[in-house]
Amino acid sequence: MRFLAGLLLLALPLRAAEVELRFVPRWHDAEIAVPSADVANEHEQTLRITRFAALISGVTLLRANGDLVRLDGQYGFIDAADGRLAVALHNVPAGDYAGIEYRLGVPPEINHADPSRWPAGHALNPLVNRLHWGWQGGFVFLALEGRWHAADASEHGFSYHLATDAHLMTARFLSAFKVEGDTTIRFALDLARVLGRRELVSGGTVESTHSGNGDLLAGELATSVERAMFWLEAAPTTLVAANAPATTSTKAGETKPSGATTPFAFTVPAGFPQPSLPADNPLTVEGVTVGRRLFGDRRLSGNGRQSCADCHSPARAFSDRVAFSRGADGKSGARNAMPLTNLAWHPAYAWDGGQPRIRDQTVAAMTNPVEMHADLARVAATLEGDPHVREDFAAAFGTPEVTPGRIALALEQYLLTQVSADSKFDRAMRGDGALTEDEKRGFALFVTEYDPARGQRGADCFHCHGGTLFSDFAYKNNGLDLAPRDAGRAKATQRTSDEGAFKTPSLRNVAVTAPYMHDGRFATLEEVVAHYDHGVQRSANLDPNLAKHPADGMKLNAAEQRELVAFLRTLTDPRFERARGPQLPDQPRRRRQDP
Repeated sequence: MRFLAGLLLLALPLRAAEVELRFVPRWHDAEIAVPSADVANEHEQTLRITRFAALISGVTLLRANGDLVRLDGQYGFIDAADGRLAVALHNVPAGDYAGIEYRLGVPPEINHADPSRWPAGHALNPLVNRLHWGWQGGFVFLALEGRWHAADASEHGFSYHLATDAHLMTARFLSAFKVEGDTTIRFALDLARVLGRRELVSGGTVESTHSGNGDLLAGELATSVERAMFWLEAAPTTLVAANAPATTSTKAGETKPSGATTPFAFTVPAGFPQPSLPADNPLTVEGVTVGRRLFGDRRLSGNGRQSCADCHSPARAFSDRVAFSRGADGKSGARNAMPLTNLAWHPAYAWDGGQPRIRDQTVAAMTNPVEMHADLARVAATLEGDPHVREDFAAAFGTPEVTPGRIALALEQYLLTQVSADSKFDRAMRGDGALTEDEKRGFALFVTEYDPARGQRGADCFHCHGGTLFSDFAYKNNGLDLAPRDAGRAKATQRTSDEGAFKTPSLRNVAVTAPYMHDGRFATLEEVVAHYDHGVQRSANLDPNLAKHPADGMKLNAAEQRELVAFLRTLTDPRFERARGPQLPDQPRRRRQDP
C-alpha cells in the first residue's frame, strides 16, 4: 500500500502558484510616486518624473537544487503613472528557490513581429502597453520622461526611450525564497541611479534618446537601469491580476436572446491592434441598424430639434464644422465635438476620458443640459409610441420595449462599426498607390525626432500620434496656454498634474475635421503645425516630449511645414470626405428601405 501511495503522489501534478513581481520606484532610499514631486540630482538640478513604463519578459527562476524554471511566453508591463506596478506570473511550480532573472524588453523574435497578433488585453497589445514604435517597428523597452529646471530657473523636458535589440536589459538576483502559495516578490528601482548622476543640459541639445544607431546615451542608460534594480523581499500574498479587465453589467431586458440576431462581421484592418469589443453588447446587424437610425433621430433630444448627427456629421468623419456646437436649446458647448471614428480602439471617451464606454458617452451627451438636454425616460416613451421603432427594437433585442439602456447599447453598436482605414496613406503602405515627394518628405518629418545635436531634423509628431491609429490616446498638456482655461483630464482625475491635459486625438481624417484642439481654436492644419513648431506655451504641466524642445521652437522652414501638412492630408478616408459619408434617415422617421 505504501508503494502504491508513492506512485499516486508521483502521478499528481506539481502544485502551481501565482507569483506577482511588484516594482517600487525610488529616489535613493525614498519611495516615490509617478508623476513625482521634485527631486534633486547630484548637479543640484531639480527633476520631476512624469512617466516610467517598461516591458517585462524572460522570467526564469533558479531552484535551490540548481534547476531552472523558465516562464517563457509570459509577458507583462509596468506603467507607474497609471499605478500599474505589478506583473502577474501564472502556474509557477511551488518549491524552494535560490534566485530569479527577468528582462526589461522583449526578445528579437517578438520585437520584430507584427504587434497586431496580440489579442485584446494582452500585455504586448500596443493599445494596452502604449510602448510600440508604430511604423518604425519594434517596442520601446523602457520609457522614462519628465521635466527639469536649469540653473537659470528655465524649465525643460527629458524623454528617454530605450529600445532595439541591443538594449534588452537583464536583472538577476541570487536570494533564497519559497513559493508555497500565491507569492509577491518586490523589487526596488532606484531612479536616482539612472538620472541622479547625469547632468542635464539645455541650449541647442535635446535631452532625449530613441536608441538609434550610434546613440551612446541609450547604452549608458540601459546599463544604469540594470544596476538600479534591487531585491526587496518575497512574501505570501493574495494576488490581484495586474491585467484583469474591468467588469461591466447590463440591465435585465437589454440583452439579446441567443441566436435571435445576425452577427455583424467586424473586421480589424491590417496592422491595427486587436480591440476589446464589449462582451455584453455583441455587434449584430439588427443592433447596428437600430443604432444608425437612432443616431440621426432628433427625438433623442429634449425638444426634438437635435440629433447626434447634427454635431457629429458622418460626412465630416463625425465631427462638426464649428469650434463649439450649439445644443438643442441653442446654447454653445464648452469643447469641440470630437470625431467618432475608430472608437473600438479608444480606452475611454470624451476629451478628458471621463466616460469609460461609448454607451456612457451617449447617455452623457443626451442628458447634458447644454447639449441634447433630454430626459431619457421621456425619450424612450416617445420612441415606444412609434410602432416602427418597436419593430426595430424587437428585431435587435428580442422584445419591442424601448428603454434608455437599449438606446445606448444600439448607439454603441453603430459607432463601433465606424472604422476608418482606407486613406491614401493606407493604400500607399499596402503598395496600392504612392505618395508624392512632398507627402513622403512630410511623412519623414512626422516620424523623425527633432534632435539637431544628433543630426536629426524632424517634426517629432510620432511620440503622440504614432502607429496605425495616429494616437496614443494618452492625456497630455500640449502647451496651448500658460494657465489652462479648461481643467481637462483633471476634471476626471482631480489631479493637479492633469490640469490642461486632453486626450490625444487621432489624426485620421484630420483634413476634414477642422477646427482643431479641444476648444477649436485653430481653423487650419497650417495653424496647428505652426503651434507645435514655435507656438507652444511652456506651462507647468507641459508634456516632456514638447518641453524638451528649445523655448523658441523647432524652426521648421516654410517648405517643411508645407510638406508636413501635405502628409496629414493623405490620412483622409474617402468614405468620410465632406461630399460623402454614411447616410442617415430623414426626419421625421418614416418607414423606408435602408440605403
